[in-house]
Amino acid sequence: MKKIFSILALGALIVSCGEKKEEKKPGFEMNRTKTEAKTTTETQEVPVDLSNKGVGPITAITLDADINTDMATAGEEKFRTVCTACHMVDKRMIGPALKGVLDRRSPEWVMNMILNPDKMIKEDPIAQALLKEYNNAIMINQNLSEGDARSILEYLRTL
Repeated sequence: MKKIFSILALGALIVSCGEKKEEKKPGFEMNRTKTEAKTTTETQEVPVDLSNKGVGPITAITLDADINTDMATAGEEKFRTVCTACHMVDKRMIGPALKGVLDRRSPEWVMNMILNPDKMIKEDPIAQALLKEYNNAIMINQNLSEGDARSILEYLRTL
């Protein structure tokens, strides 16, 4: 009899330690599953347009066939101090990756965006599409001179 009682007690203990069932209660539920991050640098929403010169003071730029290395070096230094908070060369961050930007935008557009982002966001359709694409993260006007913007443009040509 003692053996039977011991076996029953042991069996009850094993059954009670089994799977715990939780009741689902209505209301707030939190799901902690990991989601995949976007890895593309540009989507179809933002068109490639090399004829758009943007809105601002720059209406025409003539780029030499050869890159001005002194200007590009100064532009790289300015880029590292001003632009890297939001932009990387080849990785999407708060703003787009800038490698190959001159394959997607005209030099005038790039300089106008650097010099006059407020007006560009208000009036330029590509700047508006980029704003939407990058979760309404507005590019802050860094109050750079045309010379600084031109140096940054020359650096972007080296990428």
